[in-house]
Amino acid sequence: MARSLEGKVVSISQDGNLVTDIPAASLRGVPTDDRVSVTCDGHITNGVFPMKHNQPAMTLLAMLGDSGHLELAIVGERASDFLGIRPGASVVVRW
Repeated sequence: MARSLEGKVVSISQDGNLVTDIPAASLRGVPTDDRVSVTCDGHITNGVFPMKHNQPAMTLLAMLGDSGHLELAIVGERASDFLGIRPGASVVVRW
């Protein structure tokens, strides 16, 4: 049985990450590997990464950010500018 969490982008971090209203505590017990997908405004990524990761440049990833919430980022880019996503966009986490 698939499970999911829904939220939305609530702000843009100083680095251009998309900060959601999904708290890290809500993701306890959720897989962090490719069994989990995160969708935002038609963009999909798999896995949930820590702030310190070794993903290559231009990779869209979901991570547990300094904000204490799930954030979407593009390695080496400002996700907000590159994707054109603004606060209010829906975010769905499925596993």
